[in-house]
Amino acid sequence: MSTASTKTGRPSQSAEDYLERIQELIDEKGYARVVDIAGSLEVTQASVTNMVQKLAEMGYIDYEKYRGLTLTEKGGAVAARIEKRHATLSRFFSLLGLDELTQLKDIEGIEHHLSSETVDCLNDLATVLEEQPDLLKAFHARRKKARRPSSSAPGGPA
Repeated sequence: MSTASTKTGRPSQSAEDYLERIQELIDEKGYARVVDIAGSLEVTQASVTNMVQKLAEMGYIDYEKYRGLTLTEKGGAVAARIEKRHATLSRFFSLLGLDELTQLKDIEGIEHHLSSETVDCLNDLATVLEEQPDLLKAFHARRKKARRPSSSAPGGPA
């Protein structure tokens, strides 16, 4: 069973996923309903209802049964932080030359485990790479060379 918060009082990974998806639905459609959340997260409506009730109790959303739901100021702040973290990781991974599918899988795998300090560092590093295209070019050249089979490596061309 998913909990909505961690021992630190921060939303759990699952709760963050819900808040992120609720914000995305509101941005896309102008509203978020239990049925829409369930479909997009591939979970049952009962699971969504349980989490939505927990999120409402914690002050992250306003929820009325059989109506849509909205993020509170507190929930909106969490969703904005998650969105920023996601955008920073996507920007950084794009600079590294990773394809979109790899980015999505990797971001979903790590985004909830990174501190805000780490995300800030990645954001700063992305800025440095954008401001120094020669450094980024050197990185890509190094990666390309590292992926090329060596003629002296076992199984390589002789």
